[in-house]
Amino acid sequence: MKEPYESAEDWPAGNILWFAVTIWFCSSLLSQTAYIAIYGLPYDATSMLKSLGPVYYFVLILELAMWGGLFAMGGYRFYQSRKTPMMSPATTPAV
Repeated sequence: MKEPYESAEDWPAGNILWFAVTIWFCSSLLSQTAYIAIYGLPYDATSMLKSLGPVYYFVLILELAMWGGLFAMGGYRFYQSRKTPMMSPATTPAV
């Protein structure tokens, strides 16, 4: 019989990733809403990043590296899922 309670350490990494994405999206949306409420215009991301000065290039490279890593992980998982053969119910051996 299965336990009715699963501890937090049993959560799959995919769930934690989706929680992080949801929190990031909601915080970004609330921040943008507050900025528009105060100043009447949305963020100007380019001028905000350029105000960082030379650190702007580091932030840009870091963000590109993060997106590249995310796409690489997704591509690898997609490749691995296609590599393993899938059995259809019609070809599953009877037990």
